[in-house]
Amino acid sequence: MARISPLVALPPVIFAGLAAVFLWGMGRDNPNDLPSTMIGREAPAVPQGTLPDKTQLSDEMLRQPGVKLVNFWASWCPPCRAEHPTLMDLSKRLPVYGVNLKDPQANALAFLAKDGDPYAAISADPQGRGAIDWGVTAPPETFIIDGDGKVLFRFAGPLVREDYTNRFLPQLEKALAAED
Repeated sequence: MARISPLVALPPVIFAGLAAVFLWGMGRDNPNDLPSTMIGREAPAVPQGTLPDKTQLSDEMLRQPGVKLVNFWASWCPPCRAEHPTLMDLSKRLPVYGVNLKDPQANALAFLAKDGDPYAAISADPQGRGAIDWGVTAPPETFIIDGDGKVLFRFAGPLVREDYTNRFLPQLEKALAAED
């Protein structure tokens, strides 16, 4: 009588386990949403450095009264370029602060000179260390910050089209209404 090795059962068991994990992941409320551990917590420190002739973003600015945005961006990032007109419009309604991520200063300054500067103040993060503290995965990412310096919402991706209208704008309106 031939004896069958228990290792024969290993591939089907591994496959069943992976299938269960994938099935669970597809059943989440929004499988495309990247959760953030920052929500409800005080905003992390911003990198200490800025672009020449720009106002330095400071931690104190994030704790001033009123809702504000912190946008991680780079001139080499096509989605950042796509969302730039939206940021220009938003900067007319509330303070928009920028964190320039892994970008040569000359390129960042040329981008802002050509397309406009929506940022009330800028921090430069040439190595990307500050982005890690904020949990940024890739630019652009935008955070809604309340008057106490707490993170209310994180939006990964460009602020454009339906994503902006359906996901970001309702969160911003909610934050602005809570401030009143």
